[in-house]
Amino acid sequence: MSGQIAVQCEGVIKDFGSGSVKQRVLHGIDWQVPIGATTFLVGPSGCGKTTLISIIAGLLTPTAGSVRILDQDITKMRRSRVVKFRANRLGFIFQQFNLLPSLTAVENAAVSLVVQGSTLAAAKRQASVLLDRLGMEHNKFKYPNQLSGGQQQRVAIARALVHNPQIVISDEPTASLDAETGREVMELLGQVASAKDRAVIVVTHDNRIFPFADYIATMSDGRIDSFRKNST
Repeated sequence: MSGQIAVQCEGVIKDFGSGSVKQRVLHGIDWQVPIGATTFLVGPSGCGKTTLISIIAGLLTPTAGSVRILDQDITKMRRSRVVKFRANRLGFIFQQFNLLPSLTAVENAAVSLVVQGSTLAAAKRQASVLLDRLGMEHNKFKYPNQLSGGQQQRVAIARALVHNPQIVISDEPTASLDAETGREVMELLGQVASAKDRAVIVVTHDNRIFPFADYIATMSDGRIDSFRKNST
């Protein structure tokens, strides 16, 4: 790995649509995310934050530019390799949770391990431990429609962390959580980020959790306006 960089974006452009209805959402993003730190990405709604992290996570392909993650250029990978790379190295916490309705909380949390080849029984044991840490010990065997929004958020967080990814990308991880649970979640993400070969990227509007950021990048109109070490 070159230096202490977890993610390096160079000239990242993203257009949606074509012709007269083409809209440019990202305007040549140059950005480096450091290893061993929690980096917040902040800015007004519609400025391109979710589009940018979706590209970093390999969920979207940029129109132009490159994205290197852990010194590997995912924009040059075949789609099948991107999927495998994401499954092994990345954890993504979706704002809308994206839980599978036919699976219990512990089964949803275990999905990442099953994708990697673990047996369901082993994956559920590991997922169960993490759910306990997130205060879900009494709700592990409920289905998503039996859980509150905050409980679903905890399951989504467990699913993203259970396979010990090197990069965790989170879209509004505390949006559905009370202050105390939000603090516990950020402490857990901070433990992940503090490892020398790991990093956490958090998109948030929740100023209650700003003290947990090591670095803050500010976006507007599809551009990174500033990137600084947090002094909060």
